This record gives sequence, C-alpha cells and structure tokens, in this order.
Amino acid sequence: MKKLILASLLISVLLVSGCAGNTVNPDNAANGLQQSPDDSSTAANNSSDGTSPGEEALADPPDLFSSRDFEVDYDESANTVIQLNGDTAVCNSDTVKISGSTVTITDEGTYILSGILNDGMIIVDSEKTDKIRLVLDNVSITSETSAPIYILQADKVFITLAPGSSNTLSNGGTFTAIDGNNIDAVIFSREDLTLNGSGSLKISSPAGHGIVSKDELTLTGGAYAIDSASHGLEGKDNVCIANAEIGIVSGKDGIHAENSDDATLGFVYIQSGVFDISSGGDGVSASAWMQIDDGTFSIVSGGGSANAEIKTSDFRGSFMGGAPRPGNGSPGGNYPNSAQDGNAEENSTSSKGIKASGNLVINGGSFEIDAADDAVHTNASMDIIGGTFEISTGDDGFHADDTVSIANGAIRITKSYEGIEGLHVKISGGDITIYASDDGINAAGGTDRSGFGGMRGNDRFGGRPGSTSSNGSVDISGGRLYINARGDGIDANGTLAISGGYTVVCGPVRGDTATLDYDISGTITGGTFIGTGASRMAQTFSNSEQGVISVRMGTQPAGTAISLKDSAGNTVIPSYAPELDFEVVILSNPDIVKGETYTLTIGSASRAFVAN
Repeated sequence: MKKLILASLLISVLLVSGCAGNTVNPDNAANGLQQSPDDSSTAANNSSDGTSPGEEALADPPDLFSSRDFEVDYDESANTVIQLNGDTAVCNSDTVKISGSTVTITDEGTYILSGILNDGMIIVDSEKTDKIRLVLDNVSITSETSAPIYILQADKVFITLAPGSSNTLSNGGTFTAIDGNNIDAVIFSREDLTLNGSGSLKISSPAGHGIVSKDELTLTGGAYAIDSASHGLEGKDNVCIANAEIGIVSGKDGIHAENSDDATLGFVYIQSGVFDISSGGDGVSASAWMQIDDGTFSIVSGGGSANAEIKTSDFRGSFMGGAPRPGNGSPGGNYPNSAQDGNAEENSTSSKGIKASGNLVINGGSFEIDAADDAVHTNASMDIIGGTFEISTGDDGFHADDTVSIANGAIRITKSYEGIEGLHVKISGGDITIYASDDGINAAGGTDRSGFGGMRGNDRFGGRPGSTSSNGSVDISGGRLYINARGDGIDANGTLAISGGYTVVCGPVRGDTATLDYDISGTITGGTFIGTGASRMAQTFSNSEQGVISVRMGTQPAGTAISLKDSAGNTVIPSYAPELDFEVVILSNPDIVKGETYTLTIGSASRAFVAN
C-alpha cells in the first residue's frame, strides 16, 4: 500500500498563506502543511539485465555500404546509351533487347537512359553474377499494369540519378502478373538494389509500393518524392540510407524492412539524410534491429496524435467502493487492450513513428514526430544516445518492451498518453520534458498494453486485470527531467532509484494519482528532486542518503511558488511554481542534510521542518 504522507502543522499556516480558494480534506486530522515520517524500509532491486528477445548485435555501419554504393561518375561515351522514344526505344548494343515499349538488359555494364517511355518497362534479366548500373538522365516511364523498372536477375543493380536530372516513374493503378513474381512496386527488384546520384526521382504508385527490393535496398544520394498506396521504401533483408533526401506519402509504412525467414535480417540503418514522411502505417519500421546515426526527420504517422484512439486511465475515480464499474476498465467491460481484446493490435494498422522489433539505437539526428500510436517503439530495448526530439503522440513517447535507456539528447514530448514506458527505464543524461495525460514515466513491464499500470494488486483498491508483477525499475542518474503528468509522475512497478540529475515532477490533484508510485522501494542517493501532486495516494522516498522534505497541505492553486532555505537563510531549492494545483511537496538534494532544520515557503506561508 502506498504510504500516506503524515505529520502535523498548525491550521494557522494555511490561514496566512494568502492562497484563495484552498480546499480542505475533511478526512485529514490537520488541515495545514504536514511532514511525512521517515520510512526506512528497503527492498532489493529485482530488475534484470538479461538478454532481451530480439537482441541482435548491431552491424558495424561501414560494412553496410560498399564503395561502389557511392560511385556516381560515368562516361557516356564509353557506355551504352538507351534513348526512350514514346512507344519504343533505340539502342545500338546487342545486350539490350527492345520489343515495342519493353526494354530488356541482358549483360553487365552501365546503361544511360533518357527520354519518355509510354506504358513500357525496363527489365534487367542477366547472369546472376552481373553488376549493372542504370543511369536515369531525365527519364519519364509509365507502366499502366506493371513496374516501370523490373529487376528480375543480376548480382546487384545500381540506379544513378544523373546530375541535374529530373526523373519520373509511375504505375497506372494496377499490377498484372507477367511471370511468377508478385510485382507490386514502381521499382521492383528481386536482387540487391542501390540508388544514388544527385538528380531527383518522382514515383507515383497508386496501387502498390514505391521501391521494393526482395534482397537489400540501399540509398546513398538523390532526392526522392514517393507517393504510394502501400510502403514507400521496402527492403526484405535491410534498408540502408545515407545522404539522400526522401519525401514519402504512403498508405502503409514510409520505410519498411521485413524478413520473415531470418530474424537477424529485416533491419534499418540510417547514417544520414533528410526525411519527410506522412504514412498511414509506421513512419520507419524494421522487423529486426534499427540504428539511426544522424538525419533530419519529419514524421506524421496514422494521421498524427489528433487521430489517436481515445484511451482511458487506470480506474481513475474508483476508490473506497471496491469494485470498478463495468464498461470502464472493469472485468467484463469494454476497455482498451483488455485480455478479451488481445488481438486488437494485430487486427489494426500499426501507426508508430519509428518502430523496431529488435533493439533500437539512436545516436543523433533531429526528429519531429506526430504519431497516432507510439512515437519511438521497440519490442526489445532502445538506447537514445543523442538527438533532438519534438514529439506529439496518441500513446507513448518512447516505449520499449524491455529497457529504455536515455544518455543524452534534447527531448520534448508535448503530448502523450505516457511519456516514457519500459520494463526498465534508465536516464543518465539529456534534457527531457514530458507532458502526459497518464503517467510521465512508467516502468510497466512486458508488452505495450497502454492503460495498464499504476495501481497495484496488493493495495486496498483491489488491483485490476493486466496489472504487472513488480519487476520493473526506474533509474535516474543524470540529466534534467521535467514531467507534467495527469496520472502518476513516476510509476515504477518495482523499484525507483534516483542517484543524480535534476528531476521535477508536476502531478495533478487527483485522488488516485501520486507524484511517486513504486511497489518495492524508492531511494534517492544523489541529485535534485522537486515533486508536487495529490495527497491521498502519495508516497515519499522509502530510503535516502540525503535529506528529504515531504509535506502535505490543503490544495494549493497552480502557480503558487515553492522554495526552501537552510537555517542560515541560504537558498537550497530555488523558487518553483508548479503548473498544476497540488497538495503534496517532496524535496531532496545533496544540500539537504538529514536532521537539519529548513524553512519551506509555499506562497506566503513559511514553516520550519527537520529533514528526514
């Protein structure tokens, strides 16, 4: 059970506080500021650092690109030229077969294409050992019923966008089989495919994907505008990108890598680039791991956060009566992500900003993400090592089924259901701002089941279906963290440990929420903590190596200033005005010493307290 913050202070303190409209809980024995007793109970942290499902080692990024992936120079006089002339084409090489508007390339080499081809195709069908380059130099190809470029067989194909060129490829709205392959993209390749160069390419695919490789897909240059009914870019083994400028409007995922045969493949690696993605599904998705080193990203997935499914919080408002109400998160009721709705996510379109099934690493970059579902998601663990993030999401800002680790970066989550969620949440650095309609940080454990987490099965309010075991952890050792949450500020279904950093939690005045919520232990051994919120379910730290001031009072309006000074009048906690009404104040930093006396000022009311 949560430990109610108790201790007494004279009613007169509130009477002289000058805070109009304060309310008094008639259940409180004393209606003024109250200090909590020291709770020295401790419990072992049972978090695990074991291997996560899908935890594959990330490849060394330089090995993902060959030197030829970046080669863009060519000599037109020394290579084969194909001139497209409306309904046919002209070429003087016997390695190029022309039949009406179908051009078939049958041997290794560099082929330079220019002109217009109406309802035609460029087909690459050569020896399995051949490497072939197609140079697009102001090309426009339309195929009414298939792929304008179809790579049937080769070792690897390179498509180079000639300097200054503007190229267009489009499908007419249907894909009709011409062989045993399911051709469903404007550029469709059964082999490794690289696109590079400094020209531009516009792709229109009203009935399928934009660019598909059934092997490896690599982009190392060029400017792309892709409008597709399905995925914008798709690679079976991987999608690797550097230097490219990519704009995608897609009915499904913007960038998609998936290999159902080999769990180590289906990964995405982005070294750099500019990405503007509006996707009906996920912005960037990998069935294996994903690593982003740099780049500028603007992602709107699933119509954005304004299009998110409305979520309900964890039995908010159901207290002393015992049983929750059917239909509002109770057994037998209709609540999101319940056991009876366990297949809901499988039957719906995923609309996350960035998603990986394996480990996810972001080393840097600039990200603007507006997602109907999670903004950044992994079914394994994620490491945020750097980057700038502006996030608005209908669900979690950052979600990992295992561990979310944030070491650096500037993160601003302006809208979320829960800001950061994982079985383990580790924050060692960064500048993080979270606005959440439920919990700011939630160490929930297990898979993404939004709406579950908060109250515990062993409290007097009875728990609820889907509540997790107490094996989660929140560990804050550095960084600056501001949380404005309408649910719990920090909810650790397990253990909470703060050893450094500067953490501010602003919670609501709502009976079933808490500034801190943990199952086993909540310790502070370093750093600064400033917390405000509701009093009824409040917890303070269970153990500390530095002093803690924990007080309860009648409701104080948002904007009421809080400050703390030592006995010599030195400022220990500078003036801070919470954005939400509050009934609880919890303060701790290395300058607060256990057993010493401090003066806490709330509004115009001041009172001396001994730190626990």
